[in-house]
Order: sequence, then structure tokens, then C-alpha cells
Amino acid sequence: MTSVVFMGTPAFAAPILEGLIQTDDYEVLAVVTQPDRPVGRKRILTPSPVKEVALKHGIEVLQPQKLSGSEEMQRVISLAPDLIVTAAFGQFLPTKLIAAAKVGAVNVHGSLLPKYRGGAPVQYAIMNGDQETGVTIIYMVKKMDAGDMLAQAKLPIGPHDDTGSIFAKMSILGRDALLATLPKLVAGELVAQKQDESQVVFSPTIKPEEEKLSLTLNAKQIDWKVRALRPAPGAYFENFNGKRTKLWDVTPLAETTSLPAGAVVAVTKHELKLAAADGSVYQVNELQPAGKPRMQVTAYLNGVGQGLSEGQVIIGAE
Repeated sequence: MTSVVFMGTPAFAAPILEGLIQTDDYEVLAVVTQPDRPVGRKRILTPSPVKEVALKHGIEVLQPQKLSGSEEMQRVISLAPDLIVTAAFGQFLPTKLIAAAKVGAVNVHGSLLPKYRGGAPVQYAIMNGDQETGVTIIYMVKKMDAGDMLAQAKLPIGPHDDTGSIFAKMSILGRDALLATLPKLVAGELVAQKQDESQVVFSPTIKPEEEKLSLTLNAKQIDWKVRALRPAPGAYFENFNGKRTKLWDVTPLAETTSLPAGAVVAVTKHELKLAAADGSVYQVNELQPAGKPRMQVTAYLNGVGQGLSEGQVIIGAE
């Protein structure tokens, strides 16, 4: 059997670990994941999804606050695994640790490299209106997501997909791509391909200020950003009918308008259409004013949004 140390943290990585465990060709010696974090309003200390999988199968779990120079890193080195496999681990791997893998250290990355390197590849793919994304299996190097490529698998982005649905599909795609790639890697049958540095696109972790929607966005771009930031943290207008309001679901429409961005194009008891940039129009389906729960547009129009009228500008300029 080929020995493996697996390193990962979120739900995306859990099916990938499960796939390795369920395959008779691999022995997972240990799992390295981020420390338990407080979750929810009650701040309950919660293990990562990857830790939960490891504990279910009785696999040793290592949780360093910082990997470099830690006892946990020395433990991995002492295990002398054939492979180190990472998937959304959340920390850089020191060169000394990468070198400890006798066959190689590989990463399951959630994009079609060299686009997008960084911490939010799925979010940026949706936000930029890409029609497809995928996974890339790469050799680990100390530079972020810059290793030579061993395999890729593509995944279409549908008009209703959001970051949550893409990650769910991508984790299965990543599992299958990894399990198809590792036997060839172990057998020495793969020739890695260098990334074209001229085509590199970065996708840094989304900052709080980037969750804000702008009147300069057209209807399609508003839809892309809403879906990119769903299920969390959500995209918002700072002043939507007087309140900071998150938009959770919108539909860009084929119609156009001469009204300014932020104006009501049409409103009924069950429908709210708004103007966006370039004369485009979108329909609001689900939203959440500050201090209120998420609600369908009908509930909004029967409550907080009562009295809106066609032509009224309800989104304030920044």
C-alpha cells in the first residue's frame, strides 16, 4: 500500500480524504488540519470537516496553529509518507515538509490553473462570469499554487450555481481526479506540465469591503457577485431603501430601462424589478435588510418594502 499524510480543512476536502480512505491502495497515516474554531453565536468550539472524517476512521489527527517548525510537522516528517496530499489546508507547507514525501507532495486546487491562484478561486470564477471552472492536481511548491500540473478536470458553471453548489460538485470532481492521477504518479508514468506564468490570474481571499455591491455593476454582474458570495458572507448594498441590505437571489432580465441605476422599474405585491448600470434590469427574489431574517421578495414588499413605487430611486449612491 502507498502511505499518505493528508492535509486539509473545510468541507471541500472531506470527500477527498474519504475517497483515499475507502480505496484499498492507500494507507492514510495521519491527517493534518486547522485547529478547532468557535462557530455560531454561542461560539462553540467545532472540529473541521476533515477532522471529523479522520476521527470516524480512527486516524491520527494533528492540528498545528502554525505548521512551520512545529512538533506536528516533525511528526509528519518522521512518518516518511510516500505521498503528502493537500486540499484547502489553509497554510503554506515548508520546503522541508514537502521534501519528506518519498514520491511527491500534491495539491488538489479548485480552479483551472494558472487561473485562479489564491484563496478564493471559485468565488472569482463566478464573480467574473466564467462559464466553467474545475480542479487541477499540482505538485506542491512553496510559492502559492505555482507547482507543475499533473492533471485537470473541468466543471461547468450553471446560471443558478453559487459558491456552495460549485464546491459541493468540485469536491467530488477533485476526489475522482486525484484517485485517477495518483496510480500514474506512483508508477512514474506522469510528465508534469509547467504553468504558463503569463496567464496567471490571482484570486485573493475576499475582503469585507469587497462584499459591497455597486451601482456601477450591470444586472449580470450583480447576479454573478450575489452568487459568488453565497452561501456566505453575502453581497449587500449599503443603502437599499434606507438600510444595509443583502441580496441573496436575483435574476438578470432581458429587458432594458432608461431609469437610473438603483431605481424601481416595476413593483407589484410579488415582484420587484430594479435598474442596474447600462440600462440593464434585474429582479430581486430574496433579500435581507439589516436586523431582519432572509426573506422572499413577497414578504419584503408586504413589510419593510411597503410603499415602493415605480421610478423611485431606492439604492443610495456611495
